[in-house]
Order: sequence, then structure tokens, then C-alpha cells
Amino acid sequence: MIELENVSFAYAGEEPCIHGVDLRVAAGECVVFIGRSGNGKTTLTRLINGLAPYYYEGTLSGKLRIGGTDLAEIPQWERAKQIGCVFQDPRSQFFSAELAGEVAFGCENLGFSVQEIRDRTDGVIRTMGLDALRNTPLDRLSSGEKQKVAIASARAAGPRIFTFDEPTANLDEESAGQLSETLAELKRQGHTLVVAEHRLSWLMELADRFLYVDGGRLVREFSPRELALLSAGEAARIGLRRPCKTEPPLLPAADCRTGAAAEARRVCCTVGRKTIFRDIDFSASPGEVVAVTGRNGTGKTTFAKILCGLRRESGGSVLFSGKRLPPGRRRERVFYSANDTNTQFFTPSVEEEVLLLLPRREKELERARETLRRLGLYEYRTRHPATLSGGQKQRLSLACGVLSGRELLIFDEPTSGLDGGNMKIISDMLKQEAENGKTVLVITHDAELMEACCTHIFQMGGYRPGR
Repeated sequence: MIELENVSFAYAGEEPCIHGVDLRVAAGECVVFIGRSGNGKTTLTRLINGLAPYYYEGTLSGKLRIGGTDLAEIPQWERAKQIGCVFQDPRSQFFSAELAGEVAFGCENLGFSVQEIRDRTDGVIRTMGLDALRNTPLDRLSSGEKQKVAIASARAAGPRIFTFDEPTANLDEESAGQLSETLAELKRQGHTLVVAEHRLSWLMELADRFLYVDGGRLVREFSPRELALLSAGEAARIGLRRPCKTEPPLLPAADCRTGAAAEARRVCCTVGRKTIFRDIDFSASPGEVVAVTGRNGTGKTTFAKILCGLRRESGGSVLFSGKRLPPGRRRERVFYSANDTNTQFFTPSVEEEVLLLLPRREKELERARETLRRLGLYEYRTRHPATLSGGQKQRLSLACGVLSGRELLIFDEPTSGLDGGNMKIISDMLKQEAENGKTVLVITHDAELMEACCTHIFQMGGYRPGR
């Protein structure tokens, strides 16, 4: 079904990033590209689905065939019909304003009849459990819900091959399990699945092979059993997450406490006639790393924006050190890192970005550079933030938070799409900030991160301290 023969690739104006790859994927097979961030997994999916070099320009050598036909000889519209794509950032592939229109969009472009478009759209929305959101504007969906829409849209067109780039990066455990069931059904129907992923537990019963990518080369192949038998040390050494499910630690619930740095009392949020959440009680104290978790769409990001003053609560009150503060005053005391880090960088270089919130920039320069060194960003200090990889942007946002001097640090999905090595770097830094007396909140579905550094777990709908 898919054949790569001595394939190499370089993006326009850059050094080669894929080197002499040989690969054959049979019809109905599921293969997973694994490895450290920035080593070519996403580029390999782009080569297979035709986005590179036909959208992402560059130089391709070697042979790449789909169903025995050279990919270069397959017209663009036919490639779109044969290969469905799901990207790490689903918003980058949206063309419609609301959910049902987005799911139907690909079918319309492929010229299906009106009735077939309706049937395919209705069927996929029902199968993916999206009925309740059918007419919802896409900009009102959570990150996980947007990812589900992207998968539904690709599925509606009925391609033979699917490529997925970090499809669970923003999904909770339940949604990741549902995605695994969806992909298993596609596999049973004979579809070929190519996945680039860091979270591996949901793929252990689905994948036929795990292909380790290092420096743009396929250097090792694992069966699911071989991968499961890797020790924690071996997995860490090659930058992999643990392939087995991790359960975050739980202890009995605690009430709001005196001396809390940040506190919410019966906080509610409504948008129009829709209640996002109601009567939330929450507190976090200096020295704690609190995970805010829960199913996709329960309002985790909205709650964080209320805490930091970017959104006003519909009811209840928010207190800092026991005093009720309006949103404007909260913004002075909180650093907030959004899930989409692209929206919050404002300067032309990495070094200038971390110095932006420092009042005494000249005196703080060495501290800023040392923070960049700790996060592996010093060598990129003169680069524009927009040119960094996703993981590097996550670490830059963390550096900005650490250097901000704010008493409450909030990070929204800070390990989304990160390999095991980068996850450990971030978890260690979060623990260090808590030890330095800061209060840290992380909005996350990442059980490994929770186990590694979180002292408490707040689940939307109830407070559950961890270890």
C-alpha cells in the first residue's frame, strides 16, 4: 500500500531532515513513528500524505508510491480522496465556522452528491459522539473537541489511508480510549493507519509496528511486546514515554484552606444560555503544583482564564491571599501560558522574549540566560520564537513564566506533544518553582506529568489532592 525507497527530503532553504528511508506498509496495517521531538516523525507523515513537497516545499529524492503508483503521478484531488490527514493543531485544517459544516467540507470538495454528503456527515458525527455539538461554532469548542472534529472530517471522506500527527495531544484518557476504538474499527475495515505519537499506551493493542525515528532515519523497529518490555531507564534514554498507562496518585479530598495563594468560592461561568460550570470551590497554596484535569469540554481552560483575570466569572468570587480581587488586579499577580503558545510571543528573539517582563533587564540578563540553558534553549536565543518547534515553544513559555516574578503560574497543557525527555525537563522545572515558594497550576491530561510533579489534583467537579 505505502512504499518508500531510499527517500530523503529537505525543506526549502534548510538542511536535509529525512535521510535514506526505506519503508513498506501493508494494506490494513497500523504503524507508529516514535522518537524524540524534532527528529522527523511529522515530516514522514507529510511525505506519505503528499503535503511535502507539494505544500511544504522542498527537495525530495527516492521513490514514494501509494498503491503501486508514484505519488507524483497521483493528481492532488485523488490524493485527497485516498489519504485522510489529521494534524497536531486541528485549527490549521479548519475551513468552516461550525462543526457539521467542517465535517461535510471535504466531501463537498470531492464532489459527492448532496444526499451522500448528508449521510456521511450524519454517520460520522453520530459515531464520534458529537451530536450534542453539531451546530456549535468551532471557536467555542475545547482543544480536545476540535481534535475530534478534525478526525471526523477526515473520516467522512472515506480514504483508504489515514495519517495522524499527535492525535491525542489534547485529549483526555477517555477520549484517547474512544479514538483507539475508532482507529481499531478503521483497521478492521482494511484501512491503513500511519501515526506519529508520543503517548503510546492507547496504541499498544492497535499498532502492528513501532518505528523509532532518530535524526531523520528509521533506526529501530519494535513490536508492541518489545516496546512494553523496555525498562523505564531504557525508554528515558531514547526519549520515549512509558508505553503503559499511568494512574495519577489520589488522596482524600481537602477543603479550601486558609493561607491559600489563590482561591475560588462558588465560581460559575455561563456563555449565553449555556452553563460551562457552576459552584466551583478551589484553592492552591505556595509550594504546591496543582493539576487541573477532567474530561474535554468541562471548562478547565475557562476556569484558568477566570483565575488569571482574562475572563470574568458569572458568579462567585476569586481571592488572592484572602482578598477578593477584580480581573484587572488578578492579571498583575498571575502568569498564564495558553495551550497555543503562538498567541503569546511578542518579540523578535527568544532572549528578548524572556526579558520582556523583567523590570531590570540588564541586571537580570545572566539569570535569564541561565534559565534558557536549563531548558535547552540557550543556543536558540537569537532566533525568532515563531521558528521554534512546538516543544521548544512550550519550554520558552515556561522560561517566561519562571522569570516573570508572578506569584501564581498557570500552564495550559505544557507537555502537549512532548517526548519523554522534554516532559521531564518541564516537570523538574515546575517542581523547582514550587520549592521556591511559587504556586503552580497545570491544566493537563498527562498522567505521567501528574505523577512526576503534582502535589494535588483538582478535577472539574471535585477537588482531589494527590501525593
